[in-house]
Amino acid sequence: MHGPAMPLTPVWMLVLLCAASGAYCLLRARRADGGTRGAAAGEAVMGFGMAAMAVPAGTGPWGPPVLLTLCCGAALHALWLLRGGLHHVHHLVGSLAMAYMALAMAAAHGHGRAGLPAVTGALLVYYAGYVLLGGARLVTAGGGSHPAGTAPGAEGGGGAGVAGGAGDLTPACRLAMGTGMLAMLLAM
Repeated sequence: MHGPAMPLTPVWMLVLLCAASGAYCLLRARRADGGTRGAAAGEAVMGFGMAAMAVPAGTGPWGPPVLLTLCCGAALHALWLLRGGLHHVHHLVGSLAMAYMALAMAAAHGHGRAGLPAVTGALLVYYAGYVLLGGARLVTAGGGSHPAGTAPGAEGGGGAGVAGGAGDLTPACRLAMGTGMLAMLLAM
């Protein structure tokens, strides 16, 4: 999140990590079939949106109103994805969390702490749990996080570089974006 709460070097590392995750998800969306393309595109939007949110204040032409508009668009996309099942709820939570942070930035005008403690606390608990669960899944023998109700490899059929396959970085990207969101919320 913008502001003096985070030193600049880790902030730019977070920007780079989120942008790289977004780029990977965009490439994954390009080669995915129709069933997984929407989820991969949603994750790409989240990655690029988080990268934009993490850019230090005054660095670019964007501001809280532009970020809020982008996050609301992402939330509408996440609502559209919910037609395919509840495993897309995380995209909606993430989009709404980013919209909340954009509103908090606008209210604080770049100075001091912002946001409602109860909302920030609930989001912190959600993302701490998400990161811990994602990390645990990543280090287990089967590895990877799979949408609710699907088996490993069901996202893309397996194989190196394919979603759910041996060379897939999707679980690591999800973990990186979850960690980035947790860091931005902690900085509020």
